[in-house]
Amino acid sequence: MNISHKSVLITGANRGIGRALLDEALRRGAKKVYAGTRGALQHADERVTPLTLDVTNGSQIQRAVDEVDTLDVLINNAGIAIYDDLSNLDVLEQTFAVNFLGLLKVTNAFLPLLKRSKGAIVNDLSLAGLAPLPIIPSYSASKAAALNLTQSLRALLAGQGVTVHAVVLGPVDTDMNRGFNIPKVSTESAAVGIFDGLEKGEEEIFPDPTSRSIAEGWRAGVSKALERQFAAFVPQRSASV
Repeated sequence: MNISHKSVLITGANRGIGRALLDEALRRGAKKVYAGTRGALQHADERVTPLTLDVTNGSQIQRAVDEVDTLDVLINNAGIAIYDDLSNLDVLEQTFAVNFLGLLKVTNAFLPLLKRSKGAIVNDLSLAGLAPLPIIPSYSASKAAALNLTQSLRALLAGQGVTVHAVVLGPVDTDMNRGFNIPKVSTESAAVGIFDGLEKGEEEIFPDPTSRSIAEGWRAGVSKALERQFAAFVPQRSASV
């Protein structure tokens, strides 16, 4: 998937990794970039079309679909992380509403356009989805669920020309990680790594040095092997719809 001359939609595009992805898509020659944000967004490049898009709001999702004519790449980047200890179910519900259900709702809404273009779905996930970071357990659990969802979508859509990619992000210099005194990559570097992985067709994209350190082990590991085995259970008739 070469981004040049393609149309791309990015959720959570107003700041952090989302904004860096927007700028990197433009740098790589994207034909149009739809920038989904909850608030107002202004951008000087005429290729950018702002969309009011809260991924938990069904009516906003539908209005966004109505504004998009064609779509080649959907990047589900919107997410939240709240420090918690699993004692407050409201935090868990809020986190899953954005990081899991919001991702699925947006994907389902734009899937007809992606099937038409034989496009790609890119879900920005986290190392915390592979092993929990206990100071943000709700976030970790939501990203683990989103990884499983990504793998399921990959198998279900394999026969329909839509590829599905999981971005396994390590520490990135965003607001969410400001409290961690650990090495972090810039949002710009992460965006480059994400698009590089997409253009190489990587199912799991490891876009930064920390995540790349486990890439070989993941790809050769038992979890990846089980994913491939279980994908064979998808009936051929479903895959060809």
